[in-house]
Amino acid sequence: MSENTATNENTAGEPVVEHRADESTYIIRLGDKVVGHADYEARGDGVKDFNHTVVDPEYRGRGLAGRLIEFALDDVAERGEKIIPTCSAVAGFIEKNPSYAKLVAS
Repeated sequence: MSENTATNENTAGEPVVEHRADESTYIIRLGDKVVGHADYEARGDGVKDFNHTVVDPEYRGRGLAGRLIEFALDDVAERGEKIIPTCSAVAGFIEKNPSYAKLVAS
């Protein structure tokens, strides 16, 4: 699996989020284990349709989905892109964090 360069640091076992553009996904891992992902469909017009986000059941309740989605949305913003929040987790994150609403494609 190739990885894009968009990652955050792994210090003292902290979760690491990576953008795997060739797989149209952002992943979150603990150590070497991928424990969640946020998948999207790139529409080709600078819009990513986030359609599925999941964290493995044994890792839920730790805020990992929020960290994953936040990283993905920050990456989208840095790239000057927009999103469609088809995934209910992404839509809910934006509802709770309205500063990200500007990323939603009209």
